[in-house]
Amino acid sequence: MSNRLLYILLILTFVISGAAHYAGMNYTVQFITSCIAILFVAGFLGKATENVAFYAGERMGGFLNATFGNATELIISIILIKEAVNGNPRLFDMVKASITGSIIGNMLLVLGLSLLLGGLKYKTQNFSQVLATYNSSLMQLAVIALFIPAAFSYTLTNRETEYLSLAVAAILMICYLLWLVFSMVTHKAQISEDKAEQGKADWSKGLSILFLIAATVMVAFVSEWLVGTLEDFSHRFGLSELFVGAFVIAIIGNAAEHSAAVMLAMKNKIGAAVEIAIGSSLQIALFVAPILVFVSYIMGEAMNFVFTVHELAAIAVSVVIAVAISKDGRTSWYEGVLLLAVYLILGMAFFLI
Repeated sequence: MSNRLLYILLILTFVISGAAHYAGMNYTVQFITSCIAILFVAGFLGKATENVAFYAGERMGGFLNATFGNATELIISIILIKEAVNGNPRLFDMVKASITGSIIGNMLLVLGLSLLLGGLKYKTQNFSQVLATYNSSLMQLAVIALFIPAAFSYTLTNRETEYLSLAVAAILMICYLLWLVFSMVTHKAQISEDKAEQGKADWSKGLSILFLIAATVMVAFVSEWLVGTLEDFSHRFGLSELFVGAFVIAIIGNAAEHSAAVMLAMKNKIGAAVEIAIGSSLQIALFVAPILVFVSYIMGEAMNFVFTVHELAAIAVSVVIAVAISKDGRTSWYEGVLLLAVYLILGMAFFLI
């Protein structure tokens, strides 16, 4: 299939999905058209990320993909928070469930598929072991930061819990910003293992960045259209808000837009794939979630950092298996199977709640 035909199908499916949404067609029609559109949009995003990584290196390419992808969830979550502050506080739980789903979805589903499909093509894939060590430490920091407010909330007043949440959020944001300085400025040479790319990019540097932005915007629209059909979907099949927030929305909002990780892994660019999957989880836990706490506070009612026992358990076991698998800087297809197995186990547990 030629690139021109792919671009035509990309635009056509995107327009049809938008028309079905704005025309208020049957939810089933909207769901099907959005699912088809997101396949082509995700492929476009993957190609754009690959081209950006050609010019900027694997780490920067992966970081840009994770950042653009998480911007979509940040916008959707801010909209949900606004509605929660305006009289529907249950949506705070939906936001925290989606945060949980994003963290475990990227760490288990996206990384698992990347290792599996990349490993089936290449027996062993390697990436920076130094980066793996730092990622492990940051993931453990995220677990500690999410656990402390929940553990102490039972002996604190609501106001004290709010103050603790704001303090934890501020500390995490500072740690994440300092990590960016550390990994991309002061210790860039130590962490990065970017190698000169062979061949040439399909697009120029400027066009690659433009297409990456355009692809992310398209993903944001299609994801929102698809999420808009989920209320009817969840009621029809009797699914809980926790399951929908942590798995259905997370899969649609994150796995699709981060399919670039899988595509890069299948081209033996596992460093960029790990940066997208693990980097996105860390960005959600250490930066996006804290931002949402401050945004809710500015809007008039702070969303606390107290996650449920189920959510904490899911994040903790995800970090344990991800750290164990990635710490040596070497990956294989069977390690991808292990990550996907944990994701399926958690999915079944959340489904039965």
